[in-house]
Amino acid sequence: MITPIIIKGYHMYEEALSEMSLDDRINQVKEDDNYIIFDEIPEIYINQIILSEDNDFYNHSGIDSVAIMRALVTNIKTLSFAQGGSTISQQLAKNLCFSFDKNLERKIAEIFVAKDLERILTKNDILELYCNIAYFGESCYGLKEASYHYYDKDPLNLSSEESAALVYTLKSPNNYNPNEVNINN
Repeated sequence: MITPIIIKGYHMYEEALSEMSLDDRINQVKEDDNYIIFDEIPEIYINQIILSEDNDFYNHSGIDSVAIMRALVTNIKTLSFAQGGSTISQQLAKNLCFSFDKNLERKIAEIFVAKDLERILTKNDILELYCNIAYFGESCYGLKEASYHYYDKDPLNLSSEESAALVYTLKSPNNYNPNEVNINN
C-alpha cells in the first residue's frame, strides 16, 4: 500500500518540475513587486513563524520525521487530515509547486521538492521565499502585502502583536486573519 503512494508522489514531483523548473518557480516569486529580502523581514516575525510552524527548522534537512509520525498517528486516530507535520520547507514546496488538495501523494511530492530546496538554498533563503509566498487571507500573498493590507505599514514596523497575528493567520487564513479574529480573546 505504501509503495504505490510513494511512486505516485514521485511522479507528481517529476510532473510539477517538468512543467516549470524549481529555479524558474523561485525566480517567478522573486519578480513580484511585493517581494522582500530576508533583511526586510522583522526578526520577531521570523522567530514567531519558526516557533509556530517549524520549531526545528534550523536542525532538519527539509523534513521532520518526528512531526510526520505524530501527524500520521493523529490523522489515523481521527480518520482525517486534522494535523500537518510539514516543515517550512515542505510548505514552501507546496506553495511553489502544488495545489492545496490534501492527499498523501502530494505530501510525498512535497518531500522531494523540500529536499531539493534544502540542497540548493540556505535556510534563510527558504524562510525569505516562504514569507513572500505564504497566503494571509483576503487575497494577500506574502508578508509585505499582508502587512500593508491589514496594518497599512511596512513589515519592519510591525509590532510584536501584529507579527503574531500574521503568523496566526497562516493556520487558517480565511478564518484567522486580523480582520476576522482577535487573537487576544
